[in-house]
Amino acid sequence: MITAGQIAVDQPSERGDLVFAVLRAGQFTGEVNLLSGRRALARARVTVAGEVIALDREQLLALVQTDAELGEIILRAFILRRVELIAQGRCDAVLLGSNHRAATLRVKEFLTRNGHPYAYIDLDRDADVQHLLDRFQITAADVPVLICRGELVLRRPTSQEIADCLGFNAAIDATQVRDLVIAGAGPAGLAAAVYAASEGLDVLVLESNAPGGQAGSSSRIENYLGFPTGVSGQELTGRAYAQAQKFGAEVMIAQGAARLTCGGEPYGIEISGGGRVPTRAVIIATGAAYRRLPIENLARFEGAGIYYAATSMEAQLCAGEEVVVVGGGNSAGQAAVFLAQSDARVHMLVRSNGLAQSTSRYLIRRIEEHPAIVLRTHTQLSALAGDGHVESVSWHEDRTGSTETHAIRHCFLMTGADPNTGWLDGCVARDAKGFVRTGPDVTPTTSVRRTGRWRSPPVCSKRVSRGCSRWVMSARGGSNGSPPLSARDPSQSLSCIRC
Repeated sequence: MITAGQIAVDQPSERGDLVFAVLRAGQFTGEVNLLSGRRALARARVTVAGEVIALDREQLLALVQTDAELGEIILRAFILRRVELIAQGRCDAVLLGSNHRAATLRVKEFLTRNGHPYAYIDLDRDADVQHLLDRFQITAADVPVLICRGELVLRRPTSQEIADCLGFNAAIDATQVRDLVIAGAGPAGLAAAVYAASEGLDVLVLESNAPGGQAGSSSRIENYLGFPTGVSGQELTGRAYAQAQKFGAEVMIAQGAARLTCGGEPYGIEISGGGRVPTRAVIIATGAAYRRLPIENLARFEGAGIYYAATSMEAQLCAGEEVVVVGGGNSAGQAAVFLAQSDARVHMLVRSNGLAQSTSRYLIRRIEEHPAIVLRTHTQLSALAGDGHVESVSWHEDRTGSTETHAIRHCFLMTGADPNTGWLDGCVARDAKGFVRTGPDVTPTTSVRRTGRWRSPPVCSKRVSRGCSRWVMSARGGSNGSPPLSARDPSQSLSCIRC
């Protein structure tokens, strides 16, 4: 907080210092990185001598939690400043890539969904890019390339390498015993983080990619409580992420849960980047993994014509072209309506006889009334063709047995998902489909025997069918080899949180 004097906020560059804000008495510095303890994206430089009140991260969190009025002003300013940094391309990361390469789309998606500002240079269109390639000795085989802070050059980087380079997790101590570790930063995981951290618990969230989960990749959500005009998945999860950080929850990015160790307390979660996080309690919110279609060369085209999300980033790649959306649920319906705004025609392939059983009524009306959407029932995607990128698709009409091939370069797959629970092997009971057993389904025969006692999983979550919500259930086992209380009388020990 500046009480006297003046501070210029700038970014050093080859062309000199780029000043994009001048702050005076009564104003304050900072943006959302202060909430997480990450390194600053800009430099604050005193231009007129004066005085300031300096707050570290812990003092800042205490302020926004205890003073509602000041907290709202500070958080709103931090969020809007981050939005402006993204819009102006004020960043410490430069991505060199080609829109025709799947790896480029993967890096762009990772940076975008994590809300990190970056500059993008398209090697196919930018005529002045050669000096950068020469300076950093970049060849075509290295693309995509991420230049961090003007110093480090990452060639075809993984998400974990990007997170390490940009310091996403630098301020987090993964060896500290936590009150609660939440595996997954989707809407359920972030909601749990907000509730737990606001009650004073030491909370760490593990996320393998970016906050928001599958909801974060939705172009628009209109049936979420509290948003009568709808909200994008990115905006919804961005708010939830900031809210969790406001209460002190920490989120590790590109460090998903790889294995649960349950031999005794504290429990441990092995993370994908190596190491083990100790915790007194666990919430399982790892959601689901996209279901792949049984098409021979599908994996080769993922990110190069095959997409599992329809956001503005993917829409830019196929603007003005015909596209295919496969699926008959709400995700497919939202994608079709969103893409129809900018694409010449959207072919929606549904293997059933219609949308009534799997899609919200308001979406069905929009699909039926939109002139650019062609609904094809009893139809399945059957083949893909192309050299490095999808160039044509084929679909099969089950009733007539006919197959059609069209020169369409972009296909969006919204065909459901499977529970992402493989990392729980040996610790948590699951059913034949991979869902975690909870409630009355947890019995002495389906629980896990540990340290001489029958115990149900410490914390379990289950995503149920359409029309229901996620439930997070917690149960503690009995002593002396007795079955868990939930197996005898669920009302005695189960605590359920609807989130």
